[in-house]
Amino acid sequence: MPLDQLLRGVWRLRQLVALAALLLLAAGTTLILAWPRAYVAQAVVAPAETTGMAASSLISANTLAPGSLLDTRPGGNFAVYLAALRSPEATAMLLRDTSLLDALAAARAESPAAPLRAWLGMERPLDGDDAQRWLERNLSVTQSLASVTWTLEIAHPSRDTALEILDRLHRFAEARVREDLALLTRRRIIALEGRLATERDLYLRTPLFELLAQHQRAALVVAAESTLASRLVSGPSVELRPSVPNRPLLLLLLGLAAPMACVFLAACWVLLRGPEA
Repeated sequence: MPLDQLLRGVWRLRQLVALAALLLLAAGTTLILAWPRAYVAQAVVAPAETTGMAASSLISANTLAPGSLLDTRPGGNFAVYLAALRSPEATAMLLRDTSLLDALAAARAESPAAPLRAWLGMERPLDGDDAQRWLERNLSVTQSLASVTWTLEIAHPSRDTALEILDRLHRFAEARVREDLALLTRRRIIALEGRLATERDLYLRTPLFELLAQHQRAALVVAAESTLASRLVSGPSVELRPSVPNRPLLLLLLGLAAPMACVFLAACWVLLRGPEA
């Protein structure tokens, strides 16, 4: 069909297109305004390995190995820290120390799909898997393009709960790294001391003593240093007004998408029915 005939066919349907666009705009606006809003808690962290007197530089002699300076991927203790933020252990900690599960149950009961789930018989009590999915969906970790920092954000309908969850996650991940390092050094020290107790060769005892001293120094640093994985650049804070979802942006996108969708459907109708439609 020529373009001019297609445009004339759409123009003849202009009243239906305008009515459909208005109905779509009204329905979308109602949904956007009725959607529950959430507060965003934010913290900015940096890998502790990037500082000159970092604990990793005191524990290991080759922290700045050749070829690792241009690698922007997280590594070392900071990579373990980021993985621990979304770990099942972190979810279990939140279920144990916060009211996350009760908040999820209340939000589920107030959602528009609650009557449909009850009618279909799909209602079930929430468990740890639901909390794990919520954590993976709502916790965002974004690397800055301008500096060696990472932004942690978590959204929750309750302002105080959002701040509490982010603070607990940060402290849990840092403690997890500390526990792993302390356990590793303790096991190695015990193994080296046991080997030295039975080794009689002087040429083997000397490097064993040096290795033992290195691990004893590492254990001392782990016990004394407060920051092993991530250094807080900006502590956990939460906004004063809810910002999720972004209503102005969604309304703007809806105002552009609704008329375009109706015009597109009208053009498809004209193409299906022919030029006289």
